[in-house]
Amino acid sequence: MHVQLLKLISKDTLLSEKEKELCGQYFEPVFLSKNYILEEEGKIPNYLYFVVSGFVRLFHYNSKGNEVTTNINCPTGFITSYMHFINQTKSDENLECVTECELLRITKTNLDVLMGQSMVFKDFSILVFQQALGYHENRSKELAMLTAEERYRKLMKDFPDILHNVPLHYIASFLGMNPKSLSRIRKEIIR
Repeated sequence: MHVQLLKLISKDTLLSEKEKELCGQYFEPVFLSKNYILEEEGKIPNYLYFVVSGFVRLFHYNSKGNEVTTNINCPTGFITSYMHFINQTKSDENLECVTECELLRITKTNLDVLMGQSMVFKDFSILVFQQALGYHENRSKELAMLTAEERYRKLMKDFPDILHNVPLHYIASFLGMNPKSLSRIRKEIIR
């Protein structure tokens, strides 16, 4: 399972055998079932997750008690409630397996140890968190500036696997619309 993570890290840098061993030592593999809650709101996030296979979503409940999906992660990539994980504060979000998932996970303590033992992992961790911030910034802009149809078309283009593996009501929530609006948009695109 660590092969995909090592491959991702190796895109920009050369890993030593010791660093490969450290990756195996600190990133724990887990296999989880569909609908499994990885992290719960009101608690400090325990782990940063690397999605090897499957789909994971981040969501919270709005003032009406409805679920609002804020992130859907395609394999491969990282996901957690980033700011709460970094600061080790209670999160207002839940993390759930949408499908069966193969994940690698690391605690904040172990991530800190790993970064202390390897500049490669330190630089890579900083890059992951910068990308997460950039993703959330772009997502906020898209929700504010793009129409519902434009958001759906962008998702179709950028992440088509989500459309085939994630329930439509999660996709609708993620795109900032209700399921009926998403169904209407999908019908119009098919025509």
